[in-house]
Amino acid sequence: MIRSMTAFARREAQGGWGLMSWELRSVNHRYLDVSLRMPEELRVLETRVRELAGRYLQRGKLECSLRYQSSAGASGELTLNMDMARHLSNASREIDAILYNSAPVSAMDILKWPGVLRTETPDLEVVYQQALNLLETTLQDLVTTREREGARLRELLEQRCQSMLEAHAQIRARMPQMLTAFRERLLSRLAELREQLDENRLEQEMVLVAQKVDIAEELDRLETHIHEVLRVLQQGGAEGRRLDFLMQELNREANTIASKSIDTEVTQAAVGLKVYIEQAREQVQNIE
Repeated sequence: MIRSMTAFARREAQGGWGLMSWELRSVNHRYLDVSLRMPEELRVLETRVRELAGRYLQRGKLECSLRYQSSAGASGELTLNMDMARHLSNASREIDAILYNSAPVSAMDILKWPGVLRTETPDLEVVYQQALNLLETTLQDLVTTREREGARLRELLEQRCQSMLEAHAQIRARMPQMLTAFRERLLSRLAELREQLDENRLEQEMVLVAQKVDIAEELDRLETHIHEVLRVLQQGGAEGRRLDFLMQELNREANTIASKSIDTEVTQAAVGLKVYIEQAREQVQNIE
């Protein structure tokens, strides 16, 4: 299935370990480029996040934002180490007894001592696994969105290809008349000089000139490229680079046809053909 590179997805989960949410944004890019914004305590997951994104996506600039709030941090629950607090209080009294005019020790002084107050934190291994599970679900949503937009892009590209085939058929149907008209104009211009020129040499020169304006090979290649684009769209997959290359080749053939044209109708059809190719090329830039 053809996928777009533009999509957005967001997922949120909550449990005894806390509250977290993933927000993913992707836009077109030549290759897969993942940028992360994560809490410092979850930075250890960065490599695994990139690997997981690579399983689901081939191309695109992906912005991943993770927000996390632990359950303990949300409720403000603190644990007091009473044993350590008693030891500190007793030690303070003993020191007061040997000091002259010592300053009193307050409860806040005791609480500031490292280890007296502890914040309960959830098991980080559980949090890590929850973050990865939620990310995978969010990536699946992102891929679904990219596929939905990709299906629409495929329809638009198939319409452009049909328009190209119509322009191609118009040019091919006009070719015999174009060549005949060209030959007649050339003969008319050379009629006055025919007696002075060698007949065989004249025919040879006419053949060479006719070959220069003959666009049959370009039309054959153009048709082949269009059908290849349709085949790739039908096949699906991460074919953005292949389609981009085919658009370049289509544009090359259309330019050659336009430059060789000696007929107004053919020129107009070639210009229309180039417009369809450019429209298709713009859409292809957003395909994975």
